[in-house]
This record gives sequence, structure tokens and C-alpha cells, in this order.
Amino acid sequence: MKGNYHQYYVYNLSKKKNGTLYIGVTNDLERRMNEHKNKLVEGFTSKYNLNKLMYFESFQYVNDAIKREKQLKNLNRQWKIDLIEEANINWIDLSKDWNY
Repeated sequence: MKGNYHQYYVYNLSKKKNGTLYIGVTNDLERRMNEHKNKLVEGFTSKYNLNKLMYFESFQYVNDAIKREKQLKNLNRQWKIDLIEEANINWIDLSKDWNY
């Protein structure tokens, strides 16, 4: 059954506590974080140096991940901050020990 199981992630990046926030979705969080950390893709995150993983959720189905991403993007800023701080009160980069 593992061959039919997929994993999708909705994630939140920032540069620092209470800094600019970015919400994205991916099917490979480690690869995507490598791209953010090494600025391999031009855009909002590389422009503002948003490369610290503050929060993420995982989903089996891509439609669920996309729905959640849209939901999170529509939250006001304080709700996004509260969501991060519920799971990561010190705004520690959750990907800091990953190998890139």
C-alpha cells in the first residue's frame, strides 16, 4: 500500500519571529526547503530571504493540502502567528538540522 500513499505539506516560512510570512504547499518538504535555503527559485521567498520553516502540516491528498493552504492564506496575520506559536513558540527553524 505504501506505493499508493502520497504525502503533501502545507508550510509556513519566515526569516525571524513576527517577520514576513509565506505559506506554500509541496509534495517534498525537504527538497522544497533546500530550494528555499539555497534560493534556487526566484520569487517572493528568495527576495525576502524567507528560508526558516516555522510550521507545517501533512496531508495524504493533494486537494486537502491545497484547501488548507488557501484557508491559511485567508487568515489574518495574528491568527497565522498564533498558529505558529501554538506549535513553535520560540520560532525555531524546524528544518535547521536537515541535511542540504
